[in-house]
Amino acid sequence: MTTTTKTPAEVAEVLTEALPYIQRFHGKTIVVKFGGNAMVDEALKRSFARDIVLMKLVGFNPVVVHGGGPQIGELLDRIGKETRFVDGMRVTDAETMDVVEMVLGGLVNKEIVQLINAQGGRAVGLTGKDGGLIRARQLRLDGMGADTPGSELPDIGHVGEVASIDASVVNMLDTGEFIPVIAPIGVGDDGRGYNINADLVAGKLAEVLGAEKLILLTNTEGLLDKDGHLLTGLDAERVEELIQDGTIQGGMLPKIRCALESVQNGVRAAHIIDGRVTHAVLLELFTDRGVGTLIHGPS
Repeated sequence: MTTTTKTPAEVAEVLTEALPYIQRFHGKTIVVKFGGNAMVDEALKRSFARDIVLMKLVGFNPVVVHGGGPQIGELLDRIGKETRFVDGMRVTDAETMDVVEMVLGGLVNKEIVQLINAQGGRAVGLTGKDGGLIRARQLRLDGMGADTPGSELPDIGHVGEVASIDASVVNMLDTGEFIPVIAPIGVGDDGRGYNINADLVAGKLAEVLGAEKLILLTNTEGLLDKDGHLLTGLDAERVEELIQDGTIQGGMLPKIRCALESVQNGVRAAHIIDGRVTHAVLLELFTDRGVGTLIHGPS
């Protein structure tokens, strides 16, 4: 395999391109949802960890929220626990929730913490149960909470949505030079644990923290038009047009809605980027071209 060595001039050009972005985002909070291929490919995991450590070292305040659906499914299969899905969501009884907490709050969370620490960072793993971080309520299939009067909908168990977020523990870690790594598990008023979609947790957390950016890693290039060309630099009006004309559909729709809601509620910009690209986070943050779709709020 042939490797290309950059000349000193080329290295200097890369650094000078990054400089204005480092200056602009110094001291700002960046919430990153870590998932997809980037979570299972060893090289991508290491590059992600290095990206996060570099962000912290140049003065950003990165906050990582992670998923872990495939890892949960793998462990359920290994223990012989049958999984049932309703409208694409895993029916989560008490036994399944025990596995979810073990995988998300234990195995996956601590692996990410270790990856970041191995690159020189100071990561701390949390779930939404820690410090009262995420209050949850049961999710119902039409999007209404289980406490909605008159609702008679299928019960999918310990699957939740965000009721509220108290980000004081995250703020404390950020100002203390630590990097919070958060598993998307919340606790309800009934004391039960709830598994919450990681994109939704990242979006709500970005809003509460007043984040400069929300970054969602995916297994696609970003948002593509009907001819397969990458779309970026979109505002809320343009996103709604793309939803109405069918350009945005399927699995991309909930991610786009999450990103759109975050910028409508104060986050400066949301990015949907290709987590299959090495150092995708740095390329999106520090280069003019980027590697995904940017959705920005009002000017």
